[in-house]
Amino acid sequence: MKRRAFCLASLAATALASTRKTRAASHGHVGQSNTLADVAGLKIGQAQDSVRRTGVTVILPDQPVPCAVDVRGGGPGTRETDALNGWNLVHRIDALTLSGGSVYGLAAADGVAAWLGAQGRGFAMRRVAGVPVSPIVPAAILYDLDNGGDKNWGETPPYRALGMQAVRDAQRSLELGTIGAGYGATSGRLKGGIGSASWVTEDGITVAALVAVNSLGAVTPPHQRQFWAAPFEQGQEFGGLGISSATVAPDDWTGTKLDPAPRANTTLACIATDATLDQDDLKRIAMMAQDGLARAIHPVHSPFDGDTIFALSTQRRIIKDEGRALIVARLGSIAADVLARAVARGVYTATRPPGMNIDLWSDIPAHQ
Repeated sequence: MKRRAFCLASLAATALASTRKTRAASHGHVGQSNTLADVAGLKIGQAQDSVRRTGVTVILPDQPVPCAVDVRGGGPGTRETDALNGWNLVHRIDALTLSGGSVYGLAAADGVAAWLGAQGRGFAMRRVAGVPVSPIVPAAILYDLDNGGDKNWGETPPYRALGMQAVRDAQRSLELGTIGAGYGATSGRLKGGIGSASWVTEDGITVAALVAVNSLGAVTPPHQRQFWAAPFEQGQEFGGLGISSATVAPDDWTGTKLDPAPRANTTLACIATDATLDQDDLKRIAMMAQDGLARAIHPVHSPFDGDTIFALSTQRRIIKDEGRALIVARLGSIAADVLARAVARGVYTATRPPGMNIDLWSDIPAHQ
């Protein structure tokens, strides 16, 4: 009996080890470029003005795609987000624009829409010769007006031109850091920027995030080089420094912007996937993805931020209706983790623009 019990126990242990090994082997992996460009059917364009110290980022799908939005910050600036409600007429967008410049930056979408319209890309109830289509280009802006760049543009802000340049230059790759909408961005007391990350699930669905980090809050604990997002890091994508052991008081805002002002901040993000999701599914994913900002920035969603997350699908990978809610929950959870990683990468890869007096992440002393 003892020998039989030992054999049974041994078999059970072997089976358990095999199951654990199979589960470990079945986990997903980081996408090829670890950016939004890993989602099939997307191009990304970026343009910036080093004198004005601002810029624009455009996400350009190959075809019109469903999109949803979730706003949590207290000072948002947006365009055409009402069109993203499922009960309204237009259920797909032609492009998405993220811009610096506060309210002036909303004009970047004008340049994107003009370019799309000239290509015949846009919404129309019916095609009529001589009648232009109406490109659907939702947009959101962050505040970078007080970063020392020359904003004396009078009646000709640069954003329409920057938007057109960005969409014209769109390609299937993505540069991170001080570029595009993140060119003049700041994150707490550090230089912010464009960040991105991706994940491919074990069943082949890609989820990725692009973010322009311009937050009131800090992405690192007080006096630490480690990132709040460290538990979600893959490899050494933002330094591989590990998790901070610091204990932080709830009201310790060290590292944040000392003098916040309405609309003076804002983190903008786009979650993209290739799974066949509708607007309601994408709305839930955008809502769940907001937790990624909370995992990477402290504090977040303040009255002084306009934190806005878009979620879109290129509809390249068919998912079944059976168990759909569970799939949405899984992708939403992944989206939050991916976004947290993207935030850290945006600050980690940021460089100092010419003449801008601000600390980089690398300026934080290694030991304090």
